[in-house]
Amino acid sequence: MAQEEEIKELLQKYKQKLDLQLGTKHISKETAEEPKRGFTNEYLQFKKEYMPPHLTIYEKLCNASEKIFKIKPDKKKEPLIQESINICHLNVTPTGVISLSFLAPIIVIILGLMISYFVFYMTTGEPSLFFTLIFLIVGVVMISPLQKLPGFLANSWRLKSSNQMVLSVFYVVTYMRHTSNLENALEFAADHLSPPLSLDLKKVLWDVETEKFASVKESMDSYLESWKKWNMEFIESFHLIESSLYEGSEERRLILLDKALDVILEETYEKMLHYAQNLKSPITMLHMLGIILPILGLVILPLVVSFMPEIRWYHIAMLYNVILPIGILYLGKVILSKRPTGYGDTDISEENPELKKYRNTIIKIGTTEIKVPPFWIAFFIFFILFIIGILPLLLTSSDDFFIGSGENMQFLEYRESKTTNFDGTPKIVGPYGIGASILSLCVTLSLGLGLGVYFKLRSKNVIKIRENSKQLEQEFASALFQLGNRLGDGLPAEIAFEKVASSMQDTISGRFFSIVSMNIRKLGMGIKDAIFNEKTGALVYFPSNVIESSMKVLIQSVKKGPRIAAQALVNIARYIKEIHKVNERLKDLMADIISSMKSQISFLTPAISGIVVGITSMITTIIGKIGPLLESVSAGGSEAPTDLISIFGGDGIPTYHFQIIVGLYVVQIVYLLTVLTNGIENGSDKLAERYSLGNNLIKSTSLYIILSLVVIILFSYVSNIIIAKTI
Repeated sequence: MAQEEEIKELLQKYKQKLDLQLGTKHISKETAEEPKRGFTNEYLQFKKEYMPPHLTIYEKLCNASEKIFKIKPDKKKEPLIQESINICHLNVTPTGVISLSFLAPIIVIILGLMISYFVFYMTTGEPSLFFTLIFLIVGVVMISPLQKLPGFLANSWRLKSSNQMVLSVFYVVTYMRHTSNLENALEFAADHLSPPLSLDLKKVLWDVETEKFASVKESMDSYLESWKKWNMEFIESFHLIESSLYEGSEERRLILLDKALDVILEETYEKMLHYAQNLKSPITMLHMLGIILPILGLVILPLVVSFMPEIRWYHIAMLYNVILPIGILYLGKVILSKRPTGYGDTDISEENPELKKYRNTIIKIGTTEIKVPPFWIAFFIFFILFIIGILPLLLTSSDDFFIGSGENMQFLEYRESKTTNFDGTPKIVGPYGIGASILSLCVTLSLGLGLGVYFKLRSKNVIKIRENSKQLEQEFASALFQLGNRLGDGLPAEIAFEKVASSMQDTISGRFFSIVSMNIRKLGMGIKDAIFNEKTGALVYFPSNVIESSMKVLIQSVKKGPRIAAQALVNIARYIKEIHKVNERLKDLMADIISSMKSQISFLTPAISGIVVGITSMITTIIGKIGPLLESVSAGGSEAPTDLISIFGGDGIPTYHFQIIVGLYVVQIVYLLTVLTNGIENGSDKLAERYSLGNNLIKSTSLYIILSLVVIILFSYVSNIIIAKTI
């Protein structure tokens, strides 16, 4: 019966194709009732929805640059750029990429020169040579990364695609065990995978429908060529799958399918082993260049600023908050680009529209649910703390409460500078007081806490649902074994579900099967509706691609008899156990490196930075008091070394500005290291990344704020004692 349905479906498909090619106006009622799959429209719509906004902006910039400033690429580089463009489905040309790589730096240099000259001339009375050089260097350095940007985008695409490769082979093998049809198997895999690999598989089918290739095998072989340099095990697995189509022996066909999954699992483990071994050196370099050396450099900065009055806080901000984070981001991207293919989870709220509401904070009032977007909660926290943090900048009064005399400790303490304004009046600089230093912590807290709350609230509910689903997946293998054995005994599927539900009570799997059984008995549903119904189906409560695909295979294989269904379920259970075993082995490989990076994020970086800010506060306070003291000694008739007066006579950098720079740097480092750690551990898993960002930003920023507050107050007391004894 099932075989007749497949033949009927095949005949209808080719009848439609003939009608379109021959221009036949009349289409039979029977054919009209079966809608065309329409992978052309589906692929284009899918691509339009999935492609991130920054990629479409990049496409527009490249195409515009090609028209304005057309530069052709080197003939050797052109094929490589085109290959990267094809991988990430960009609608650009290599000429557009090269044109943008020269046009964008020219624009940056011109704008930078204008800012460095006019803005600083208007505010300080002279152009900034520092920012002129920075923009020139940035413009020149931008050329190479912009030319390599398609390669980075392709690497990012490959990382996201490779995360799903084990599952893609699993879905194809699972489907082809009971139905030896490659086209249907690829469609089945594309429906259950997340982007971008699902987009790639839809493109394979789209190329067949648009007659770019004569068969699915040709289209798939062409797609596999794009992975030749990076993932031979994926290619080998699919070649084994294709070979199974030509096997006359059923036993031999099944052996080849099993071998296909074994190949990708074993090779993935071996490549991840080498990656883990080679990861220690680049991670150490990243740690030293991105964290240890910059933070140790912060200790001597107050002295440098005092001895070199022309250095201002915004010079340090450019170095620490712009240049260093960009360098760390680049190093992190290089490390992630070398990560081998493997496994990974997806954001289930992206795949299941019903779960999107859980991205919000849900407040229940009776039977009514109020959905509050996390953005507004986070923005409210950010706004309140930020306003408190910038109060010292808003309260620039001439009252004694704010202006320091050089001897007393004021709350905010603004001082008269040696430099003057355009009208000849002395500049008011600061704030230098301990009150301003403490209030500056609110600026750092506003950013760290605001971002942390946003990411945590956006992911907290969804990740709970995914964790429950993952727990079900771990139990599901043994549950499928039991279900397969019941079906193998000749029981109908409806009764088999009830039997397994009763034998697995008080487990998550038991609840799943109980819901299916209840839908069948009490609501009179068929097996398909009992599982897949949008309102009451069991999958509504347990959203999981692995479980959904397993149940779809069950529905398909039951049509061919309980024995075939039983064998299909037993094999799915075995595959799930194998994938889980390899994933656990991979996590074990990465455990040392991941734990080291997590300790940097959670403790070392915020702790060292907090102590440095406290020491800086003490040094700045002492230097700020010694200068006026030496001047007063000299004015009183005593001889004081002129060189010493000039050294300590600068304005220095207020702890207020210095703490904001360091605090912002801590938030940036925690963000970048969290993204890198998640990328190494989980691949491209946005949901886990958001959840980790939420936890790490809140904890690390809070630790930094607490330590900075304690050390600032403690060292301020010490500096007061030192100054009092000196006076």
